Amino acid sequence: MSNGVALALTLALIAMALALGLFAVLTRRVVTTPEERTVHAALHTASLAARPLRSGLDADSARDAAPHLRALTGSDVLALFDADGELLVSDPSGADVWSDATRAACRRAARESIDGRRRVLRRDQTPTVVAQPLLHDDGTVLGAMVVLSVAEPAPGMLGAIGEVARYAAGQLQLAELDASRARLDRAEVLALRAQISPHFIYNALNTIASFVRTDPDRARELILEFADFTRYSFRSSGPYTVLADELRNIDRYLTLERARFGPHLSVTLRVAPEVLNVVVPFLALQPLVENAVRHGLAGRSGGAVEITARDEGSDCLITVEDDGIGMDPDALRSGTGDVLSDGEQAAHVGLSNVDHRLRAAFGNDYGLVVETAPGAGTKVIMRVPKFRSGVRA
Repeated sequence: MSNGVALALTLALIAMALALGLFAVLTRRVVTTPEERTVHAALHTASLAARPLRSGLDADSARDAAPHLRALTGSDVLALFDADGELLVSDPSGADVWSDATRAACRRAARESIDGRRRVLRRDQTPTVVAQPLLHDDGTVLGAMVVLSVAEPAPGMLGAIGEVARYAAGQLQLAELDASRARLDRAEVLALRAQISPHFIYNALNTIASFVRTDPDRARELILEFADFTRYSFRSSGPYTVLADELRNIDRYLTLERARFGPHLSVTLRVAPEVLNVVVPFLALQPLVENAVRHGLAGRSGGAVEITARDEGSDCLITVEDDGIGMDPDALRSGTGDVLSDGEQAAHVGLSNVDHRLRAAFGNDYGLVVETAPGAGTKVIMRVPKFRSGVRA
């Protein structure tokens, strides 16, 4: 009896295991059908083509993108031409059908498609030549894609060529957008450099001159601080840096200001060590601190500035606060609050510039927050993520 029960249980377990295995196999087949695998492979190939095209269309990017574009079109040979109709690359380069005659035919077809901003199809020769212009949304020609097909291209293949050309043109447009954003970042940094107060430079040099006779060693130290400050502020590297470098340059600025104002300027700096390597836009803190110093001392015998940087989960929170005259919030929002009571321009130099750069780099959730009121001082809050893909110093 017990042997029979054991045998029955064993058979039942084997049957259950077979059923589960069969179910797993059938389920896997349903999830990964040939159609799904084809779609996944096409998407992967498209992503491989996109990477080089996002840097623009030149000989190097064309060479890297052409094999993947050819795979997407299903053609025998694919060639890419620039906007002037000059050949950048053909893939595969050693194809039997890529003769001097076909090269000349492809160049003629490419230039004809560029001039006419339309597809050119040449069936009067073997292999068949299909040229498709790469067009910007505004109609500007970015280049041309030419394919060779030994067999007569079917309508489906012609449709695929058109779609691949539109995809490639879209990636080239994104490359232009990236380049435009980089140029804008450089222009905004140049604008910030131009807005570094000439009064600060003039006063710093005067302060240094005042120590030359009375305290030469102090004058020498201040000259080195001023040289390091200007060297950092006018460096030609990328649009981002780490918080530690920004704070080091702020310390140079404050050293010069404290030499000028003496005990009338009080500065408190509190920084959590774990946020020193957080990436921030270059010269993001300088306008905030300069604004705080000028507001904190405007029309007063002294003032205080407090700078903090602390860890807040996935973000770094930076605040710059002064106890000065404050600003009218409505005037600040309207853009008319850039004038001190004595008419001096740019009380909050570059705040809108820094706000725009933060939002462009990290999204609208990371713009500046300004807390202020007349006579109540000003507190500027900057929040930046500890990590953001594509943003590095």
